[in-house]
Amino acid sequence: MAFTSDSVRIFLAVLDHGSFSAAARAQGRVPSAVSMAIAQLEAELDLVLFDRSGRDPRPTDAARALEPRARHVASEMRRLQADALALHGGLERRLTLAVVPELIAGRWSAPLAVLAREFPSLEVEVLSAPQADALRLLHDGSVQLALVFERERLDDREEFQEVGSELLVAVVAPGHPLLTGGAPRLEDLIDQRQVVVAGRDGAGRDPRFVHARDVWRVDNYLATLNLVQAGLGWAYLPRALAQPLVAAGSLVEIGFDNISNALRLWVDVVWSRERPLGLGARRYVDLMREDWRMS
Repeated sequence: MAFTSDSVRIFLAVLDHGSFSAAARAQGRVPSAVSMAIAQLEAELDLVLFDRSGRDPRPTDAARALEPRARHVASEMRRLQADALALHGGLERRLTLAVVPELIAGRWSAPLAVLAREFPSLEVEVLSAPQADALRLLHDGSVQLALVFERERLDDREEFQEVGSELLVAVVAPGHPLLTGGAPRLEDLIDQRQVVVAGRDGAGRDPRFVHARDVWRVDNYLATLNLVQAGLGWAYLPRALAQPLVAAGSLVEIGFDNISNALRLWVDVVWSRERPLGLGARRYVDLMREDWRMS
């Protein structure tokens, strides 16, 4: 067998450092060991890899032809070693994260980019689910982490880290009856249909921002946008999502007569006390915490 992980390292060291002695110093070896390793490699390959006619060995065309593949192999070996060390340290094969629809446009993806660089072998799955569904997935073990709004009461099965807040605003389509006859009052929302993101069993209708008697339920914010833009009701949406549509004139942020139109909810990343987090999940929680503190 010609190339081995060791001979690849020596071959690239000679290419990078320009001489057997410099490569030996970089590898922590004696020059004769490097020279003998290259000579043995050349004999097994039946190729001349370095021209030794001058003071320093010069790579031949054969060496240059093999160099790109050798560098790729060395890179894969380093990655394999890093993956093995990460697995030894408790890295899970897959990290599954549930995100409530209102937070899909939030700042949860930047920490994932860092996580991907640090643990390239980690598979990541992101699910969008209404809050009640996201927490149910967490408790049944389908996801390791859930990015949700603060809960009305603590659940002793859960641990959490606060990672920010989201500003929700009430919006309607232009021409909606709420916009006629002057600025409405908050209590005027009671008699106007509201579109609410909620779980598939009807759970998750948080009383903090459900005001109407007539409620239509959907499980994602895109459906909410379509219904509201069609004039079929009003809804609370994240201001970051609503602003471009307000600027384009397809939505109107309601201006109330008796209260400001802003509902700030704190955002938590939640995990189960009953299942220990893997290395990737723990690192993601830390990255979310760091990102929030720097904002």
